[in-house]
Amino acid sequence: MDVIEQILRTYDTITVVGASADPSKAAHRIPEHMQQHGWRIVPVNPRGGAILGETAYPDLASVPEQVGLVDVFRPSLQTPDVARQAVAAGATALWLQLGIASDEARRIAQDAGLLYVEDHCLLVEQRRLGLRAPTP
Repeated sequence: MDVIEQILRTYDTITVVGASADPSKAAHRIPEHMQQHGWRIVPVNPRGGAILGETAYPDLASVPEQVGLVDVFRPSLQTPDVARQAVAAGATALWLQLGIASDEARRIAQDAGLLYVEDHCLLVEQRRLGLRAPTP
């Protein structure tokens, strides 16, 4: 099983860094799609409020539960910092969305033992594999 399938079959909750309340943005549409297929979404957005019916936290350190899979909708240059925050929050997987890649973020994640995916879309991979969220 490749790392993409392993992540989609393992994690039932996705912590989304850069989640958006704007339905026209991929950072809203993709988490919404995953939510509709059984995954719980924990949005991270500095504006706070609610996104997709869930409380949005200002940063990973503020998420009040164990963080597992962190999905990133931020520019590539910001991802090393997100990777460091994910490691500090105890995440076990880091996924950079389509078009987002960083050698430094990859090194930080892999050095900490995180599963790592970059430049892939969760929605595309979920559809390709025909999966629903795993049951906890």
